[in-house]
Amino acid sequence: MGSADCLFCKILAGDIPADIVYESETAIAFRDINPQAPTHVLIIPRRHIATINALDADDAHLVGDLFLAAKHIAREEGVAERGYRVAMNCNAAAGQTVFHLHLHLLGGRDLSWPPG
Repeated sequence: MGSADCLFCKILAGDIPADIVYESETAIAFRDINPQAPTHVLIIPRRHIATINALDADDAHLVGDLFLAAKHIAREEGVAERGYRVAMNCNAAAGQTVFHLHLHLLGGRDLSWPPG
């Protein structure tokens, strides 16, 4: 079940094109259109969940699937051994701009800390 005004739900529906790099029963991943690193992939659940705050205990497996997808994509993209970052923002003050749960996988360059 998606949200009619959600950008990522529109990508899932095929209404907006995306450079998809991974698909499973529970998730898809695509390249960010405004990359912040040489590798910047967004990993989203197929089910619309707005933020981390909307998760419940039944979603634990889904969140685990997102991280397993990140591991797979990092290996495929050639960033697993050197290192990569996985981040999930929650709400506008943390930098979330699309309100559909998603992981950012960033790699391919040295990433500083703290991030922002």
